[in-house]
Formats: sequence, structure tokens, C-alpha cells
Amino acid sequence: SLVIANAGLGNGMSRQQLLRILEEYGAMETLLMPPNKPYSFVKYRTIEDAKKAFNALNGKEVTLEDCGQNIVLYINFVEKVSLQNAVPTSLPPGLMVIEKIISPEEERKMLESIDWKGDEDTQNAQKTLKHRRVKHFGYEFRYDNNNVDKDKPLPGGLPEICSPFLEKCLKQGYIKHKPDQLTVNQYEPGQGIPPHTDTHSAFEDEIISLSLGAEIVMDFKHPDGHTVAIMLPRCSLLVMTGESRYLWTHGITPRKYDVIQASEELGHKVRAITADVGDLTLNRRETRTSFTFRKVRRSPCNCIYPSVCDSQKGQQRPVQPSFPQNEMEASKLEQEYVHKVYEEIATHFSSTRHSPWPRITEFLRSLPAGSIVADIGCGNGKYLGVNENLYMVGCDRSKNLVDICGEKHFQAFVCDALSVPIRSGSCDACISIAVIHHFSTAERRLATIRELARLLRPGGTALIYVWAMEQEYKNQKSKYLKEKNGSKNKDKEMNTGTAQRPLSDQGPDNSNQDSAWSDQLIKDLKDESSGAKPVADLRLPVHTNRTSFHSQDLLVPWHLKSGAKKKEESVDTVLVPSGSKESQELSPVFHRYYHVFCEGELEAVCRSLDCVKVQKSYYDQGNWCVILEKL
Repeated sequence: SLVIANAGLGNGMSRQQLLRILEEYGAMETLLMPPNKPYSFVKYRTIEDAKKAFNALNGKEVTLEDCGQNIVLYINFVEKVSLQNAVPTSLPPGLMVIEKIISPEEERKMLESIDWKGDEDTQNAQKTLKHRRVKHFGYEFRYDNNNVDKDKPLPGGLPEICSPFLEKCLKQGYIKHKPDQLTVNQYEPGQGIPPHTDTHSAFEDEIISLSLGAEIVMDFKHPDGHTVAIMLPRCSLLVMTGESRYLWTHGITPRKYDVIQASEELGHKVRAITADVGDLTLNRRETRTSFTFRKVRRSPCNCIYPSVCDSQKGQQRPVQPSFPQNEMEASKLEQEYVHKVYEEIATHFSSTRHSPWPRITEFLRSLPAGSIVADIGCGNGKYLGVNENLYMVGCDRSKNLVDICGEKHFQAFVCDALSVPIRSGSCDACISIAVIHHFSTAERRLATIRELARLLRPGGTALIYVWAMEQEYKNQKSKYLKEKNGSKNKDKEMNTGTAQRPLSDQGPDNSNQDSAWSDQLIKDLKDESSGAKPVADLRLPVHTNRTSFHSQDLLVPWHLKSGAKKKEESVDTVLVPSGSKESQELSPVFHRYYHVFCEGELEAVCRSLDCVKVQKSYYDQGNWCVILEKL
């Protein structure tokens, strides 16, 4: 058995090409190609043939047939290669794929009916999104709020060319209601669509999608993490009802090749792609156009999946949580009001995070070329590509945000900022942007900073940003407050809230005062876990968006279907006022826990650690910031 490094499905080597290369040196028993890995395993029938292949191929340069790239093969003997039998994967419940639903002639006519160039100025909504071209008929699907404006139909309705096809679907029982909305997507090789579930409140149960021009693999994912990759052949119809429509997400990973079953490469038989490493190869993508038909919903959704239903979530009154009294309660609070929320809002949250902040960019660009930098709490990875001369890796508690980093081809993984699986002293620098304010006790916030320090080599630096209690500083309102229209008096109330500890009045003027205040600060904040918080009850207050803070510990609403068009870059906030018209619409509202920091608080917590020194502290658009150096 030989391992063939640099020749796998993950770096563009097809099974057919590798077979031709290897069979020159003798008969093979097996060729195993794990999905998405840049290596393969081959077992020859004789040791002599394996030796011939090793001597001839180790260090040999070959050209990948599909992309023309030159690679060098690296070969070595391995004792044993274990092959597990692939378990057949079933389709998600309620999903079916019908092959050859239309003829090649019907396909040609439907493709020709879409004029991508001539209709740009018409009212049929056409957009060029990052990963595809889109055109809407009947009703426009709005990507800012993931819904349709049901009172504003587009002129013309659905194209007449679609009528015979839809009549056939009704007659065959694939759909019960004639669709009134059509979205046409065109994907070039390398393009895709992020994982999503079609908005429950926008459309009825049945969603059908035609694949035209080329086949493609679509990925389905259950909330428990179970995934199924399904081949959608050319001229086939995908039908999603019930669980597959309401509960599973579906998406197309942006890439130029799909991993498919080699035994079905020619026929493209409809089935889930299994992890059978002895029967996988690459299939080059071509331009694919999808016609996705839906029926606009006229009443709230009452499906049996309330946990993912926007109609039913909007009707639920969340139980207001309490201040955590111990470590277990703190962990539970963060799980419910930080971790779960970011998993739910990841796509919308990412769409509001585009431009890196100038002073964070300045810090990253000031680092020496070749520096190893960890972004702890990287979100959608907007800082991972700021400086190409750095070796940057990101991590985040949200798997969905990490998946978005992966789509951007950044290196990122899932972990908790309290326990980062990176070797101690291995980083030249770290950044923690809008993360530490989500930890709900002083001890956990301190532990997070200590973990940052552990990662740094001596002399390494860390940049930390947290949200500030003081959203008006030196007579200047933060961008967060400026975007609040009509808020004239509330800004004056910043230091009058009964739930706020007046730590800002104790702000340090020099390092001696810092040290004394640091001790008092840690003592005071630890008292939170024994019920010493000066509030009438221990319920966390819900913040009114775009107003000054009146408590350091609070819940900040996120309106999932509002505000996506706001060009807001205040750290960790894209919100609409609770009393606004937008918030009164039927839409899910999530609440994120925050501990906003008073002036001097972050610096004092950092100074309580013996292993670091504060190089610099400053205020930046409603955030307190420090640069630490590892001693």
C-alpha cells in the first residue's frame, strides 16, 4: 500500500487521471480517494509493482488534466489502509428528485426565454449577487429581509413558457398549488448559494426547482449537523416538502468541481453522494441555471417546526433571563443568549459585516511580514484577509460563521475563546474584536484575556475591542447613537440608570490608581455572582436600540429581518429601535447578552494579569480598546 500525497480529490486530481498514472506500474487491488483530501491510497497486487510505482513516481511532476496546474507527487509506503464500508445515505424526508422532467428541446426554450442582458432596466427584479446572477418573476424576493413584498407583485407574472411545465407538475401531483413566484439563478463554475431554509412566512410548503444546462451537487443539512450531498441531474426537478423544506438547510458550495460517485459519473443517477472512498471522483461544473417556483404565503406559517419558523418565533415571548449567580448559570446564559443566537443569525449578521475598521487594519498592517496571528472570535473572517503578508487563522464559537469563513477560503475552526486549541507561545499577535463583552462574569472575561496571553510568544501583542458603556465620549456621539433618529433626550441619561455601577467615576489617571482600581473592580464584579448587583430584581434588562446604555449587563435585540441594508459598522451591532415600525412587523427578534465596559475597566482587568503589560488603550467609535504585550 502506498500513500500518494498531493494527488487527491481535494486538490483537483480525478480518479480517471490517477488510475492512468498508477496502472502503468502493475495491477491494482484498490484506489482510495477520500473526499476533499489532497492525498490518495493505492494497493498493488504485488510488492514489486508497488516498488516500481514508488521509484518512478516519488518526486515526479505531473499536470492536472482539468485545470492545467503542475503538481509534484510524493509517495511513501504505509503499513495498512483500512476501508470502512460506506453506509448508504437516505434523502431528507419530504424530498424527491424526478429525472428528465423536461426534454432537451423544452430546456433550450426555457433557457432562451431568460434575457440576462436586455432586461436590466425592466421591473423584473434582476441582481448580480456575489455568487450568482438572479432574476425574479411574479414577486421579488428581497435579500435584505429574506421575504417578499406581498402587496407589490411584479408586472407580467410568470413567463408563459413555464405554463406547460407547471401544468404537468400539477397533474403529476408534485405540487398542489400553482406557483406565483419564480426565481431564476444562474451559476458559473465556482459559484454557489449559502446554506439556507426558504423563509417560512414567505412561501407555502411546496418548493420545486428545475436544473437546466448542467448537473450539480446540492448540500442538505439537518440542525443536528447531519449532512447529505445530492446529485441534481440536468433536466431534473427537485421537490421539497415537509421536513426537507422547513427544517433542513440547502445550499451549493462555491467550487469548480463536485465530488461524485465514479460508478455513476456517466449516468448521474439521482442519489445521495456517499463517502465511499473507493468510488469517488471529480466532476467539472458547467454553467447551470435553476428555475425555482414557489407559492407566496398569505397567512402565518403554522408548521410543526416552531424552533426554526419565523412566523411562530415572532409570536413567542422569550423568558427574560437573570444575572448569572454561578459558573453553571453563566455558561447556560451564554449558550442561550450568545452561542445559539449567532448560529441563528449568522448569515444576516455576516451580510452586515463588510468593511474592516481602520485602526484594527492599521494594527494588522503594522505587524512584520510572516507573523503568525490568531483572530479569536473571527466572525465571518473580515479581518483574516486584511494583510496577505501574515499567516492568519481564525476561530469562532459559531459553526455557521466559521462555514462562511471557509466559503471565503480563510483558515478558521470552531472553538470557545476560553479554551483555544493552539499551542502556547506560538502566536506573534492575536486580535479579539467584539468578543469579550459576551462573557457574563468577571472571572470568565478575565479568563478569556488570560487565554489570549497564553497564545502569545514573549513580546507578542494582542489587540482587544469591547463595547463601551460610554456611547458619548468627549462630547462626541458614537456612530451607534448617531443612527438613532429622533433621540434627543435619552443620550443625556447615560450615567443615570439605576442598574449601572458608577465605575466610570473611578476612572484611573495613572498606573498606581489603575492597580488599586483594578483590585476594587475585580472584587466588585465578582460580587455579581452573590447577588450584589444593585437592581430591584436580577432580571437582565432589554436594551432599547440606538439609545444610551443604562446597565452594564443587558440583552440587546437583533431583528433578523430588519436593518440588513443599514451600512452600520459599530462593533457587533446592526439593530433597529424597539419601538420602531420595523420592530412591530411579524419577524423573529433574538436577544444577545452583553457586558458593556466602563472607561478604564478593560485596562484594569488586563493590568491584573502579571504576564502582560498594557502598551496602549484608547476609545474607538463606541468601543474601549487595548493593545497588550506579553512579558
